[in-house]
Amino acid sequence: MKKIILSSVLLSLLPLQIMADKIQILSAVKKDKTISGAEVILQKAGQTSRVSHSKSNGEATFNGFGNNNDSTLIIKKSGYSTLVAQCPCDGLTYALSPNMKNLDGMRAVLTWGRNPSDLDSHLSFRNNHIYFNAKKGTQAHLDVDDTTSYGPETITIVKKKQGQKYLYSVHDYTHNSTPNSSSLRKSGATVRVYIGQTLVRTYKANPRKVGNVWVVFGIDKNGAFKEINSYTGTTHSSDGVGKIMDDILASGEFNSQSVVSSAQKEEARELNEVGERYYHQKKYERAMYKFQEAINLYPEYGQAYSNSGLTFQRLHRDAEALWANRKAIERASGSRANTIKASSYYNIAKVYESQGKWEEALENYQNALSNKSHNAYRKGIKRMEKKLNDRR
Repeated sequence: MKKIILSSVLLSLLPLQIMADKIQILSAVKKDKTISGAEVILQKAGQTSRVSHSKSNGEATFNGFGNNNDSTLIIKKSGYSTLVAQCPCDGLTYALSPNMKNLDGMRAVLTWGRNPSDLDSHLSFRNNHIYFNAKKGTQAHLDVDDTTSYGPETITIVKKKQGQKYLYSVHDYTHNSTPNSSSLRKSGATVRVYIGQTLVRTYKANPRKVGNVWVVFGIDKNGAFKEINSYTGTTHSSDGVGKIMDDILASGEFNSQSVVSSAQKEEARELNEVGERYYHQKKYERAMYKFQEAINLYPEYGQAYSNSGLTFQRLHRDAEALWANRKAIERASGSRANTIKASSYYNIAKVYESQGKWEEALENYQNALSNKSHNAYRKGIKRMEKKLNDRR
């Protein structure tokens, strides 16, 4: 039985309802650790941005600005990934993720509202089920387990194992015996996924779905993210969640239940075009954010992934470039599919080569050549074979 612990520390971290427009900033990887000195920016179209900084207790305050649906919250601090979120934001907790150095690492950070009190993160892959009762696995672990509302609850993959599939889910532990509970959908649960130093994906619980298990996303054998967003239920607590996830992993395919409207696709295309304009103006960070917005609206938008890959390379964000290029490969279609795949594999190979990972670079140069004949790919193969021979 999982214990729910209340403490005076927790009470000091709960959002205050008396004062408006106050948020709390915590570490995503250390329990109840507040973050001071973070720059907090609130933006609203047609108005001058407002800037504040978090205090020693992690709180940042604005007056009458942060509760609008059309406001954007940006939180920055050196050594942490920049967090971007849409308001309303008054009274909420935000968790900053420290930058990750491993090329094949990933972090999922779950936050939610006051109710239910206990949501749990679950990660499953071969011979591993990581959650509150099994916090450490193979190159992956649960950093923070929260049982008293708001989060964060964080799982980190230190290094993804090649050729393995991963699955991430959220379980409403408070209502673990009520498979048709509506509490999870009303929780405001948000999962933010970080790679390298970048927030690459944001998932929000669907307010129209029921169930005490939210299967959020998967990662396929090639390292590409797969949208799932399905809802189901169990009466067998955490063991039931593990069974659901094992069945999905064994099925061989990740089937998405996300529905993207034509209006969302059109908005995503418009955001992508704005990003492209920023890219050609060499405003790469602004371009990056627009491409990310487009992807969050339309998660299977291949052109936005391809553009993200190029932009991440310009920003020297290697881990993020790997992620975007892998998704571009997975989404490649039509007459240019082989060309897109070849160039994306080549980009991946160059990242691994720059990091001295000769085996990984060789494999990706070979994949590039298998999709399209090009002298650059052959030269890359020869360089990596020589590096590996010299090392022996």
